[in-house]
Amino acid sequence: MITDHALVQEIIDMGLREDIGDCDVTSQPILPPTQLAEAKLTAKAEGIIAGLPIVKRVFHAVDEKISINMIKSDGDAVLPGDLIARLSGRGQSLLTAERLALNFLQRMSGIATNTAEFVRRVRGTRAKIIDTRKTIPGHRILDKYAVKVGGGDNHRMGLYDMVLIKDNHIDVAGGITKAVGRVRSRFGDQYKIEVETRNIEEVQEAFSLNIDRIMLDNMSLDAMHDAVEWVARRVPLEASGGVTLETVREVAKTGVDYISVGELTHSVMALDISMTVIM
Repeated sequence: MITDHALVQEIIDMGLREDIGDCDVTSQPILPPTQLAEAKLTAKAEGIIAGLPIVKRVFHAVDEKISINMIKSDGDAVLPGDLIARLSGRGQSLLTAERLALNFLQRMSGIATNTAEFVRRVRGTRAKIIDTRKTIPGHRILDKYAVKVGGGDNHRMGLYDMVLIKDNHIDVAGGITKAVGRVRSRFGDQYKIEVETRNIEEVQEAFSLNIDRIMLDNMSLDAMHDAVEWVARRVPLEASGGVTLETVREVAKTGVDYISVGELTHSVMALDISMTVIM
């Protein structure tokens, strides 16, 4: 569960410190501390919900006595007007937690919604949609969780859990073979290795090194098709570079195994969700 990860509480605590500071100087003087209220979270746009466990953690971090009844679950589709959750408790607490809870929910739902559309557009092909490291610093675990909720898959979490030899590494090392050799000299088979390639010659060189995945970086559709045909499924191929909703279907039809899409997390359009408080 994402809520069990230690980083999640750190992210929430940081958000609360950033937003509340010493105190909520609007809600505290306006509402008596004992005044109870109810609230509802409502979708104002069509999409996929993601982040409800985080919403619950935010409200309970502000006030553990807030009651939360989740009507929807992560991964559920919503339409404008759909009720997502009902809350009740101290009015001050509901208003203090509102913006941070919505910030998480709207962003994560936006990621899930966009991911689901990419996944829908490659349906019927072998391609899986995967994310990148183009995330908000400090929030990667949440961004990548939202991708999973939307039906996508996660690439490496960071620089520490998989080797990805990119063009700069290759140029500095003096070539693909030398770069892979240096990694294996240091780590052996401890980590999976992926190599970024720019043409069929580099694909063939990378393949000869018995690596785990080959990235086809910014290649034309024809070049990707040629690479798929030459590799013949002997190693997974990942298409990368400027893939959009308009182009992803054609990329998938080349026969690649993975399509990495930075847009999933670096250009997020938040899903419109509102909270209404009733005294």
